[in-house]
Amino acid sequence: MSSAANEASLPVVAGKSDLLSAARALRAGRTSPLELVEQSLERIAALEDRLQAWVSVDTIGARAAALALGQESLRGAWRGPLHGIPLGIKDIVDVAGWPTQAGSPLRASHLAAHDATIVDRLRSAGAIILGKTVTTEFASFDPPPTRNPWNLEHTPGGSSSGSAAAVAVEACAAAIGSQTGGSITRPASFCGVAGLKPTIGRVSVHGIVPLSFHLDHPGPIARHVADLALVLQVIAGPDPLDPLCSELPTDDYLAGLAHPRAPRIGLLEGFFLDVCGRAIHEGTLDAFERFRAAGAQVQRLSLPESFVEVILMHRRIMAVEAAETHHKLYPAHRGQFGPHIAALIEEGLATSAGDYTAALRHRHLFQSQLKPLLAEVDVLLTPATVTTAPGIDTTGDPRFNAPWSFAGLPTVSLPTELDDRGLPLGVQLTGRAFQEANLLAAAAWCEQVIGFPHVPQLLRNL
Repeated sequence: MSSAANEASLPVVAGKSDLLSAARALRAGRTSPLELVEQSLERIAALEDRLQAWVSVDTIGARAAALALGQESLRGAWRGPLHGIPLGIKDIVDVAGWPTQAGSPLRASHLAAHDATIVDRLRSAGAIILGKTVTTEFASFDPPPTRNPWNLEHTPGGSSSGSAAAVAVEACAAAIGSQTGGSITRPASFCGVAGLKPTIGRVSVHGIVPLSFHLDHPGPIARHVADLALVLQVIAGPDPLDPLCSELPTDDYLAGLAHPRAPRIGLLEGFFLDVCGRAIHEGTLDAFERFRAAGAQVQRLSLPESFVEVILMHRRIMAVEAAETHHKLYPAHRGQFGPHIAALIEEGLATSAGDYTAALRHRHLFQSQLKPLLAEVDVLLTPATVTTAPGIDTTGDPRFNAPWSFAGLPTVSLPTELDDRGLPLGVQLTGRAFQEANLLAAAAWCEQVIGFPHVPQLLRNL
């Protein structure tokens, strides 16, 4: 098959896509899997001592996989759309033969026997697993060693800290993260990249260290919306190994990105705009007006009554389920848990069954009260974070992300501009359950309107 035919087999999208650009270059013979791996390794070598985004990098394994995939491509054998493309994997996700340390010294001797479902699907699509990216301890709130590539004195966010930072400096085109509170959206926004938290149950959690089974969402971090869509296309879908994974069929997440149309956007007023910092407030309203001027149908919406207790109830569920997750390990090793994850577990242990049940009941109420809002618009618009990235002693405030993890609804975060200190700020779009295709199409349109030409300080100094 000719290179033109190979390229034609890849989906067409409007706007930018690092993954599709790399895939087309591979199929046209303009690059090779080994060249892509070497580019990633060179970037890591240049920046890792300052950035600290990676727990481990499988230099030998990545090169070997690249050579094997390169030979396959010479024969015209393409495994899938990610054939030959190196990706990062958050270190709560099992990769066979590698440790899954989850940011904890208690797992230093752990060795994964099998790939997580998400990794197996990436490999089947031809991806090269470059290495493990840093996570906060047990995907909770204790600050990581990773630094923000826009300013090393600021946090990259958490808990998918290394994934967001690695993508921001182009050490990989995409990486896997996860979110229980705000662990995809917040680091993506702090690091000036895009993040997708799918609907709860859309992506299998089999082979992923849990924090809270009602709230854990694996998903991708990348620089562009089309890249998020392409990774979701590979990793989404039913999994018999995960009883909580939805059996609903997946959609074509890239189809709506060829010619994205102006969406209906609802700006959620009240809490989000009242609590956020000045730069976030002004940036969100500016983005809303730019979307309106570009042709989106916009309206302002009020939060449902049940929102008042959402943050409290989200924390309660997360605490109880974190305590259950660690009930065997924690009593004998309390001193080896970080202060934030330990406090969360202690909260869970102190919570009554009645209070936990009330939180689950409230979750259903909140989900039901969001449906009329989402029936009026394609996406809900809120700031992605309370502030731009704070200092390194915290991972930031998750209050703007926790409601959507609590509801289990899909979200996409996009960078929009920089504050007066040169730190990224962004917006968050929320869609209907299992309607990621529509959400991604709306996000792609918004991405085109906004643009975002900026690059991190670390890259400008190379």
